[in-house]
Amino acid sequence: MIAIFAASSMTDVPDLPGGLSNYTGHFIGYGMLGVFAIRAFAGAAWAGVTRAAAMRAVALSAAYGATDEVHQMFVANRMPDVADWVADVLGAAVGVVAVLVIARAIARRRPAGTRGV
Repeated sequence: MIAIFAASSMTDVPDLPGGLSNYTGHFIGYGMLGVFAIRAFAGAAWAGVTRAAAMRAVALSAAYGATDEVHQMFVANRMPDVADWVADVLGAAVGVVAVLVIARAIARRRPAGTRGV
């Protein structure tokens, strides 16, 4: 969140490497936020990665994305954009779903009795 806030505070945003679009940058940044958020809500345990943790992670990321767009109203040369927020939410959702898929795959491979480890 600090990195996102710092980037949003820049008045002149440099181009992303490789010609990536602004929306791709939002998608990737909030995808990472979604991954970090679900791991935090899960207590950093694969067994804690649940639908409830996933919903909280996406909700947190979406709310932070909205506040980030509002923050840009107060930064010179920046303006809020709903399309940026949509990219934020989509990125967060994809990151969260990726963690859910990985957690389920890990849970299937574990022997019975070791689920909480």
